[in-house]
Amino acid sequence: MGSKVRRIKLGSQGLEVSAQGLGCMGMSFGYGPPKRDEEMIPLIQHAVNSGITFLDTADIYGPYLNEILLSKALKGMNRKKVQVATKFGIRAEDREIVGDPSYARACCEASLKRLDIDCIDLYYIHRIDKRIPIEATMGELKKLVEEGKIRYIGLSEASPSTIRRAHAIHPITAVQLEWSLWTRDAEEEVIPTCRELGIGVVAFSPLGKGFFASGPDVSSKFGDNDFRKTLPKFKPENVEHNKKMYERVNEMATRKGCSPPQLALAWLHHQGKDDVCPIPGTTKIENLDKNIGALSIKLSPEEMSELEAIASADAVKGDRYSDMAHTYKFIETPPLSSWACTT
Repeated sequence: MGSKVRRIKLGSQGLEVSAQGLGCMGMSFGYGPPKRDEEMIPLIQHAVNSGITFLDTADIYGPYLNEILLSKALKGMNRKKVQVATKFGIRAEDREIVGDPSYARACCEASLKRLDIDCIDLYYIHRIDKRIPIEATMGELKKLVEEGKIRYIGLSEASPSTIRRAHAIHPITAVQLEWSLWTRDAEEEVIPTCRELGIGVVAFSPLGKGFFASGPDVSSKFGDNDFRKTLPKFKPENVEHNKKMYERVNEMATRKGCSPPQLALAWLHHQGKDDVCPIPGTTKIENLDKNIGALSIKLSPEEMSELEAIASADAVKGDRYSDMAHTYKFIETPPLSSWACTT
């Protein structure tokens, strides 16, 4: 097992991961109540044994439950064959964005304990704190790399200028961003910046938070504590418009002999330079296996053009979040000189 998942180099610092990862958030957080450990542990272990060795979590997922779940799933497994990515920067108590250096260190040490590992393979700043110069946060992460607590550093929801400033302090290995057939704004500036600097791209929500996996009707099944209920793209008036795009993707998938989620993932796997790793989440082994199947789907340049046309800017209505304030478009950090004056 495992041979059907190729490996890719993520960034230019030496991190190698499976070409598709596993987003673990939905197992513990965001999509309704946490799932039972006895169901999720075999799923994670099946993923690793199938060659999906890049596992994505964060301290806020739960909070904390998802990291603890991962530690249970990885017990007894060969730690060297798994790449664990986790994140800090959203404080559990009040959801405030915090990038303070001492907070970064405390979060890293707490994640190491919960994950029960000696070193985090890829440690992301989950959201950028606009009160603190990115250089100050990165300086502390650089120390954690030097101490052997982190192997590689990543950013999530970061603007091109933040990426450049962070990368100047210590090389950034990956930028995590939302990228799928229905979310393509990062293609304008963020992805070209990453490629210019030799930074890998990790695509979260590559199946449109379930839209391509379950179809447009998925929104009628959201439970009370499913955060997707707040997302503009899933509002009834927008679903009606967005449904047309799903139908065209479905029609093309039928012609290709695959499913819409497989086609959506294959589109990301064909994005150029083998520097893109989508991390679809799932809570079912059968869906995981189908997602892996996307790696063997070949798309011709003509088919890619057809998908680009289907996924054009006017094909989708609704912002990514109801509050876009913490996304890369609206976050810049103050200059380092301002921080030096106050510390």
